[in-house]
Amino acid sequence: MNHPKPYLVRTGLEDILDGLQEGDAFPPERQLAAHFGVARETVRQAVHELLVEGRIERRGRGTVVSRPKLVQPLSLKSYTEGALSTGRRPGRLVATWENVTVDAEVSAALAVSPTERVMHLERVLLADDVRIGLESTYLPLHRFGDLADDFDPTTSLYAAIRARGVVFGSATERIETVLPSPREAALLESTVAMPMLLLNRRSVDSDGVPIEVVRALYRGDRVAFEALLTDG
Repeated sequence: MNHPKPYLVRTGLEDILDGLQEGDAFPPERQLAAHFGVARETVRQAVHELLVEGRIERRGRGTVVSRPKLVQPLSLKSYTEGALSTGRRPGRLVATWENVTVDAEVSAALAVSPTERVMHLERVLLADDVRIGLESTYLPLHRFGDLADDFDPTTSLYAAIRARGVVFGSATERIETVLPSPREAALLESTVAMPMLLLNRRSVDSDGVPIEVVRALYRGDRVAFEALLTDG
């Protein structure tokens, strides 16, 4: 069977990856084009697919084999718990922490007046010092305004919330694929052409009272999500 050249190049790149380890240099496009006897554009497309999938990554002027993606469980665990459970070292950088007014959708989700200010905490999420996500959390001030007094925003927000006696009851999440804004791409050290996973979440406590609204953007080449499904 005569396979098209893009297919042959892609399967050939898979064979090359099978012989490499994390951090190993990946051959440059010019070398690959000569090896497969195809145009550089054909190789470039296949390499781009591997970059988007997170199999390889740009490092300096070269390309290397990536570390496997961080797999985050879809649960009411914090990011810290999820990262630690997969053997990664979690971290956070604060991008924004302020009290703001929000649109009607967010205020309704938090059960606050449209004119009422809420806490907005935006943080870059790190795994082993690599930027993998941008988390934007909105909290009602009448419940969590005192976080400004003693909360270290580089640590787990969920741990701080639970320490105040709040019990998480349930959450609704929606995940979709988007492209980042220039600001978001810069904060994640990525590009506006790199697909991202957008997670929108609303959490309530055991009494059904709103806790948070979250908009979290994750690099699609570095993060994957999984969920445990049961019958019933």
